[in-house]
Parts: sequence; structure tokens; C-alpha cells
Amino acid sequence: MGLITSDVDRFEAARPRLEAIAYRLLGSSGEAEDAVQETFLRWQAADVARIETPEAWLTKVLTNLCLNQLTSARARRETYVGAWLPEPLLAGDPMLGPADTVEQRESVSYAVLVLLERLSPNERAVYVLREAFDYTHREISELLDLTEAASQQIFHRAKKHVADGKARTEIDEAAARRIVEEFLAAATSGRTEPLVRLLTQDAVSIGDGGGKVPARAKAFEGALAVATFLRGLFKPSPSKRAYVGGAPDIYATTANGGPAVVAVVDGRVVGITCLEVTAEGIVAVRSQVNPDKLVRATALWAAGDHGDCLYTL
Repeated sequence: MGLITSDVDRFEAARPRLEAIAYRLLGSSGEAEDAVQETFLRWQAADVARIETPEAWLTKVLTNLCLNQLTSARARRETYVGAWLPEPLLAGDPMLGPADTVEQRESVSYAVLVLLERLSPNERAVYVLREAFDYTHREISELLDLTEAASQQIFHRAKKHVADGKARTEIDEAAARRIVEEFLAAATSGRTEPLVRLLTQDAVSIGDGGGKVPARAKAFEGALAVATFLRGLFKPSPSKRAYVGGAPDIYATTANGGPAVVAVVDGRVVGITCLEVTAEGIVAVRSQVNPDKLVRATALWAAGDHGDCLYTL
């Protein structure tokens, strides 16, 4: 016998929060959806009437599934073709989760998702639960079968790693668009100097093609090297159009709360470039062009209003 409607409804009410937790932990919408679906199957098989605190039970099951996934993901990423980057989510995607506090917005920023890849699975889980979802260390200790003191120590260690010495700048949507417009004007000028002025001296640029779309596996480092690469990247060419199936239209938007450049061909998102901005300038340019990691973005793009095309490659 399946779940009664009220139990299904109770799970569905929790689904958005569970998906937001899973996305932050896994960096992939597809993997997040799979983890949440497996949590539902376990909820379905459980004696729900005997579960005193459904939210805590669901969170514990989901988090442990994600921890197992993270452990196996590390092994898989050793054989991944090229650099592995998280899947960016466009503005308005419910999987981005809560964005009421600076900590919540920071925890789902693309820069932080990249940094979270350096953490152990436990560090990542403690950081996400505490920073993004405001769980207490007592609650986290029960969810992850840790002592409260261990949870606190893990959190402080994780937070130190995530801080990474860089003071990221909070940017609203209007400011993000201005940054992207300025970046595109420089990138399409045919000269490196305007780009160098926008970049920090230690800027990096990296892309994730997943072996399906050409993307350099090793990061470009330094303002001049990054600017030279970007000047070539934003120069129209028949070979680029052949790879993506047409001439990409370029838009300014936000992804994971930060400024982003989106390339679209016939309604299909073929690339999202996330700009990490500090007070000194653009410190990182990260491009996601693996088509497997752009499926959700394409669906959201089709359903939304995204303004005017700024440039066509």
C-alpha cells in the first residue's frame, strides 16, 4: 500500500528545501533530483506514523545519500575529461534555495560551489547545513552522527577554506548586468587591453566541456593570458558555430546570484560563463559548456524573460 495523500503532500512540501540542500552538496541539479527521489522512496517505505520529526528524518536521509554520492563522485571525477565545474543555475531557479541572508546567498554563489569541491564530504555537509540552512550544531550533530564539538570544529575549518582570502563582492541584478555589458564590450573589442583593465593580476579562466565540447583542461592564469584567451573566445568563427550548431546569441544575466554571460542557439543554452568579482576586479572567469550540465538552464531559459541579445558570435 502506498503513502496516504497527506504523507505525500508532507514530502512534497519539503521537496524544495531538500533539492536546495542536495544541489549545494552535489553541485549538480540532476544528481540533486536523484538524491531527493531516493529520499522519497525511503520515506515511502518507512513507517511514517512513527517518525516524530519528519523534517529532520528527511534531511538526515538526504544528507547521508549525498555524502555517499560525494565519496563516489570523487572517484568518478578522476576520470572526468578536462576540468570539472559545478552546474550553474540561472536566476529564478527554485533549486537555488533561500537567499534572505548574505550567508545564504554566498553559500550558493558559483565561486563558493567551486571552493566546496576542495572540502571533504563531511566538511561540505556541515558548512551547507549551518551556513545556508541555519541548522544548529546540535541538530547537525544528530543529522551526521557527530558530537556537537566536532560539528563546530568541522564548520570552522570548512569556513576557513571557503573564505580563501578573497573578499567577494555582493552584486545586485542591475550591477551584474552592467558588469557583463562592460565585460562583453571589452571581450569583443578585438584588443586585450580593455580586458586586462577589468581583470585582477591573478585572474584565472577555466572551462568545463566534459569531453563533449572543446574546453582547455588547464586554467589560464594571469590577466594577460586570460585576456588573450577571451579575446579569441569571443571572436566569431565558422568552427565555433559548427560546434554549437549555429551563431550563439549572447545575453547578460545572473547565475548563482552573480554576473553571468549566457550563449544561446535556437533557444538552447550552449554556454554559461560565470564572473567572480571582487573590489579589485574580475578574479575568475568560469565557463560551463558541457551540454549535460545545461539542460536545466535551457528549460528555465525557455520559460523566462531574459532581455535583449547583446551580441551574436
